[in-house]
Amino acid sequence: MRSSGPGGQNVNKVETAVQLRFNARLSPNLPDAVRHRLEKLAGHRLTQDGVIIITAQRHRTRERNREDALARLLELIREAAVPPPPPRRPTKPTLGSKLRRLEGKTRRADVKKGRGRQDGD
Repeated sequence: MRSSGPGGQNVNKVETAVQLRFNARLSPNLPDAVRHRLEKLAGHRLTQDGVIIITAQRHRTRERNREDALARLLELIREAAVPPPPPRRPTKPTLGSKLRRLEGKTRRADVKKGRGRQDGD
């Protein structure tokens, strides 16, 4: 397909842009969890049929655009292959942190108490 961008006189003659299509739904090499994360990561590049379309037109040659599109697809698959971190397990504040918090509140209350009108003024 034709590419936009730099190219000089060559721009209207040569088709240098590349469109890479990868059918994520029918790929036998992807585990279900990775496939699901990949479809979520693909976003607007995913068609309703489960095909990921990556368009590359950064470079002036078709070969470099082909390499770029393949590298972007591999990066997307690598990112999807990493499982999400486990959810955070909520914990209770420690006794020391509770005491520090209360001590700070007491100190602040004393400062504010000292700001009022003094007896004898």
